[in-house]
Amino acid sequence: MGKKTTHKFKAEVSQLLDILVHSLYTNKEIFLRELVSNASDALEKVRFKAQSDGADDIAPEIRISADPETKTVTITDTGIGMTRDELMRNIGTIAHSGTAELARLAEEGKESLDALIGRFGVGFYSVYMVADEVSVTTRSIEEDAKTMVWTSDGRTDYKLQELDDDRPHGTEIVVSLKEDLADQFTNEAHLKTIINKHSNFISFPILVGDKRVNTIQALWREPKFQITSEQYAEFYKFLTYDSEDPFDTLHTSVDAPVQFNALMFVPPSGDDPFGMGRENRGLDLYVRRVLIEKQNKNLLPEYLGFMKGVVDTEDLPLNISRETLQDNILMRKISSTLVKQVYNHLEKLSKDDADRYNEFWRIHGELFKAGYMDFLNKDKFGKLVRFNSSASDDAKGLTSFAEYISRAREEQKEIYYAYGPSREALGLSPHLEVFRKKGIEVLYLFEPIDEFVMDSLREFDGYTLVAAEHADVSKLDQFESLEKEEKPEALNEEQQSTLDKLIARFKDVLGESVTEVKASSRLSESPVCLANPDGQFTSSMDKIMRVMHKDHSIPAKVLEVNPDHPLVRNMLTILEKDENDPFIDQAANQLFESALLLEGYLTDPHALVGRVQDLLTKSSGWYVETNK
Repeated sequence: MGKKTTHKFKAEVSQLLDILVHSLYTNKEIFLRELVSNASDALEKVRFKAQSDGADDIAPEIRISADPETKTVTITDTGIGMTRDELMRNIGTIAHSGTAELARLAEEGKESLDALIGRFGVGFYSVYMVADEVSVTTRSIEEDAKTMVWTSDGRTDYKLQELDDDRPHGTEIVVSLKEDLADQFTNEAHLKTIINKHSNFISFPILVGDKRVNTIQALWREPKFQITSEQYAEFYKFLTYDSEDPFDTLHTSVDAPVQFNALMFVPPSGDDPFGMGRENRGLDLYVRRVLIEKQNKNLLPEYLGFMKGVVDTEDLPLNISRETLQDNILMRKISSTLVKQVYNHLEKLSKDDADRYNEFWRIHGELFKAGYMDFLNKDKFGKLVRFNSSASDDAKGLTSFAEYISRAREEQKEIYYAYGPSREALGLSPHLEVFRKKGIEVLYLFEPIDEFVMDSLREFDGYTLVAAEHADVSKLDQFESLEKEEKPEALNEEQQSTLDKLIARFKDVLGESVTEVKASSRLSESPVCLANPDGQFTSSMDKIMRVMHKDHSIPAKVLEVNPDHPLVRNMLTILEKDENDPFIDQAANQLFESALLLEGYLTDPHALVGRVQDLLTKSSGWYVETNK
């Protein structure tokens, strides 16, 4: 047995160890991840060496054992091992640590362990969060190498000793646990949980006691053509605890601009109906099969949060901290590449199998629509959004902008849309009468977010997105009506003068409830409709903005009157006979409140109901007289 020698830690190592020991960092289990990762690296080096020197006869494995009596946990690997020089170089100092910067941090004493590990890559030293003393016994695979023992309490120095034994190559680390942590980290069940959480996909066997813990294959690392749909489904269920198979799978390997593998799934159902799924999103981030962060929220934007899966990269440092992750340029490159991959996958699905894509949209479209804020992917987003349409058979039908354009009338360069609570409501909307008459398709918007989608996109493939209520009537006039219209005779000069009086009377009766009353050129079936005076906001967007600002008042709008409607023509006749006939005032209020009701603004229907009953009473008397 060789002589035991004592060596002082370099100053910056002592400072670091002191910070580690007194750190407020609570996730102490991370030490096991670091030691297992180091063991995996050592085994990987043996595998690489065997490719040139021939196969090694020692089985690659990592063993973890715990002894409650001695309060120790031991991590053993059959990896490449270390020589005396390598031991001193790897553990006795911190390579490329930036001594001055570390000394400054140690002085301030404010930096968390997590950030230190991320900045300096000192994963081994995290063991001193849980250890009073650590012993490293190692033998290099190099010929004639001696077994070396490194021991330290993690304060100021470490001891080195050479052993004259014939153990196989590899490393054994014995961690003498702090008194208050011994029960926790000598519990084999707890150790298995830590391995399952952080190191489950290490490619070498990890045994706790005598039982292998990491039994699930890192499927994302395997060639796609070798993986069956059953294997993908099994992995998805393992990852998400879902009992159903995934709706779709996206498996990709990227070499540039950054190297990573990703295995992502589209779940068969949306997040929970109570809106709590926002936090239950994100892809698991691995570095060389080691979990760095569960459900990382920065890899995909929130509107793609329905995607579940893992991303594994070679290019990030293994011990990168969460704080550093958020600012890491490689992470941003991975994220932008992943978003592009998801878009390409969904676009291909929409082209190859439109029905299946529509099924995806019904499941996840509500969340995906929030992508209207992603201006970098605006064009790709526009290709993938779907809406119900007046051309659909029912409320479940979906159409794309491209499909709308394929059905558009010749010379039509607008895509028209309208918001409403249902197809039935939109079918009664006065603003859509001219579109029904001309057979021009209108996209139906049922959700408030749809308005923001349209407002953000503004155009698609050279076609302008236009709200139906803001449509330029002169552009619509160029199109033939589907059926021959039976219009009443045009108003003569006297009738036109009476119409002007009727419009003025309406304005007097309604007062400040309306900004203006004018003759309409868009109406055919309805006597009146309401329009926004500024022509910018749609009625529905105006409602959304009012809700956001907690404004419960009824907005003053323009009342458009249809001169060709029988009711209006009858009112002209009444007005010619008697300018003061009370029916005119009654009808003006009734038509205005009916229009408010259709727009969803009428909060108190009592006056409207009373007026309807009065009118029904009078009209029923006339009806009885004419049918005697």
